[in-house]
Amino acid sequence: MTPIDFEAAYAPLWAELEAVVHVAETRRKFDGARLATLYRRVCEHLALAQARAYPIHLTQRLEGLTQSAHRLIYRQHDYGLARFARLALVDFPEAVRAHRGYLLVSALMFVLPLLAAGWAAYRDPGFILHLLDASAVRQFDSMYGDGAESLGRTRNASDDWQMFGFYVMHNIGIGFRCFAAGIFAGVGSAAVVVFNGVQIGAVGGYLIASGHAGNFCSFVVTHSAFELTAIVLAGAAGLRLGYSWVAPGRHTRLEALRLAARHAVVIVYGVIGLLLVAAAVEAFWSSARWIAPAVKYGVGGACWALVLAYLGWQGRPRAAAAVAKADEHAG
Repeated sequence: MTPIDFEAAYAPLWAELEAVVHVAETRRKFDGARLATLYRRVCEHLALAQARAYPIHLTQRLEGLTQSAHRLIYRQHDYGLARFARLALVDFPEAVRAHRGYLLVSALMFVLPLLAAGWAAYRDPGFILHLLDASAVRQFDSMYGDGAESLGRTRNASDDWQMFGFYVMHNIGIGFRCFAAGIFAGVGSAAVVVFNGVQIGAVGGYLIASGHAGNFCSFVVTHSAFELTAIVLAGAAGLRLGYSWVAPGRHTRLEALRLAARHAVVIVYGVIGLLLVAAAVEAFWSSARWIAPAVKYGVGGACWALVLAYLGWQGRPRAAAAVAKADEHAG
């Protein structure tokens, strides 16, 4: 679609949003549900215009329009539960879907190396020594074996809280590296995502081949729904940064990077939330040896379905309108 056709197709919708914004700014009263719907659509148009390098006057108009609508939506709820609810229920899943191209690339860069390394380690357990030293491998054997030193057998409540803090720092560190490394033209994010895929896959393949499949799979199945998803999302946000640097369009590279960061940071907020959930589940649920593996598999499957449904459907027009209506009543 040419820029002229693009503008002709969507100009009426932009004009409607401009009218809603004007009424809201002059009369302090507006249809919150309609504003949310128009705002979401114009954000999608802005992302398309930037990705296709449409003329600067077109992207500037859309940027100004989305910024004005954003201020209206959030001016009374910049903080507090209402703002958090909108971020979690609308903005984050919406931003994930808006970056679905980057998400697909990040997922392939994570999953394919994970499967390849897992298969290699399963066929030849010695493959793990190309990635980890012997002491680290022995530690994994001890952790996921059936002995007294295995996960959950000797831990108490204080240990769980200590591990929760460790998992928070460790997981968020990985997520931040996946995102921040994107500033190096996206190569850094790609390297971090691929490395994590290879390492996780190799460890999993080795443990399964070594006869620890039950302990390992029942341990990771639940929190992996949040943790692995967060790694892929952080990688996608990093690739968004990198692409803006490589292909800035009609913007300067710094301006393109600033615009990309503004859109990608919403995903980063969601990634932090997912990693906090993953840390809590890993510390207090995954390591609990008194819970039958069958129960963990069932809960883990439900968590995977929940995460995928949340990212795929949450925040679509009906949900966005409901949140906007709740915000309007709260104001």
